[in-house]
Amino acid sequence: MHDFHVHSSFSGDCKHSMENMVKGALKIGAKSIAFTDHIDYEYGNPDINFVFDIKDYLKDITKIRNKHSHDLQILSGLEICMQPKVCEKNKILVSDYNFDFIIMSTHVVKGLDLHEGDFFENKKVLDAYEEYYNEILNNLDSFNNFDVVGHLNLIDRYSKYMNGTISLADYRDLLIQVLEKIISLGKGIEINTSGIRYGINSFLPNIEILKLYKHLGGEIITIGSDAHTPTDICSNYEDAKILLKDLGYKYISFFKERKSRFIKIE
Repeated sequence: MHDFHVHSSFSGDCKHSMENMVKGALKIGAKSIAFTDHIDYEYGNPDINFVFDIKDYLKDITKIRNKHSHDLQILSGLEICMQPKVCEKNKILVSDYNFDFIIMSTHVVKGLDLHEGDFFENKKVLDAYEEYYNEILNNLDSFNNFDVVGHLNLIDRYSKYMNGTISLADYRDLLIQVLEKIISLGKGIEINTSGIRYGINSFLPNIEILKLYKHLGGEIITIGSDAHTPTDICSNYEDAKILLKDLGYKYISFFKERKSRFIKIE
């Protein structure tokens, strides 16, 4: 099992140390994990701090990597929370330090936070979806020094804030633009298993999007739990692997020093 989306107490929304997260990974027999703590320079909620000292972060990863080098492969990464207005800060950050893996995620749209629901106020459902995916397109146009796009359809997790439902067919053409842009940049997506834990009964992205990504020629895909607690590391990993195989995917992607290789799905 290779979990490419793991958080620690360096993330503003995680209370568990790297050591505790590693213990969780060892307990379930993971082969490798990538710490991908949040960096968000202008998060929508000012009460949560998603900025930390990168030097301290990498120092701690090196320390814990050395301690557990015979038991677990520990990779250094970030979850870059993109907005076009913080693009230059993110570019400098990624170019100044060496990481194994970078996720680019969209948590805030036009300065409004998805998680707290601010983004959805006074919006029709289709308008919200179109704004969200257009923001991802803007982020892809602004920043390309990443490896995969995180939880591509994160907006689906926040249906509780929406007055009504929507079908993928309603925004399919826009979604195709997003996926084609990701593929043209030579980047990938992750299958984020946290959707199961958060009660939406699907991974992020869902089966329809995974099918569409493959149909368009997408091959680069990682599996990540988005774990914020030790017990969530590699959660639903085998289910995700089985689903990918059933959909015709032959490989998952593994990143080290920002270089990818394919691991055959057995």
